[in-house]
Amino acid sequence: MVCGMNGVTLIGNLEESARKAVQWLVNKTPIRGIRDWGIAFSLWPVHFTTACCGAEFAATSAPRFDVERMGFLPFVAPRQTNLMLIEGTLTRKMAKAAVWVYEQMPDPKFVVAMGACAIDGGIFWNSYNIVRPKDILPVEIYIPGCPPRPEAVARAIIMLQKRIRRGEAVGLKF
Repeated sequence: MVCGMNGVTLIGNLEESARKAVQWLVNKTPIRGIRDWGIAFSLWPVHFTTACCGAEFAATSAPRFDVERMGFLPFVAPRQTNLMLIEGTLTRKMAKAAVWVYEQMPDPKFVVAMGACAIDGGIFWNSYNIVRPKDILPVEIYIPGCPPRPEAVARAIIMLQKRIRRGEAVGLKF
């Protein structure tokens, strides 16, 4: 198949050429903007709760804060999610599970580290078995606090949505 698009000629395997043509079309400005808007307002997190931050995450989804109105709908299966919230301390044993869950998530995928324990180990900072999420996963946003308030989680969601719409999010590089 030969098709000219701004000096690009696609020759060879029809499936590969079609994939390149679709990628070229999706990266055009109007379609990319619509795609990024859709991704920003359909953040479905799988929560990886290992500590007390899980209670604050639950409060974020409760009626008082209701983050579902922002397109943030919690799921439990990694194959239907695109956002991983690491809530609390990540041990070496749980780090393997976190990477396993992250690899199952479809692209584009994002990671948020929630709480002092997830950011830098918290009170366990000097322990031999603590892993920082930034060392094993590409973390987009860090939410400080011990535990962080639901308002902080909602603000992090809004920040991530803005980064996605501007095309600055690491998880969009697909």
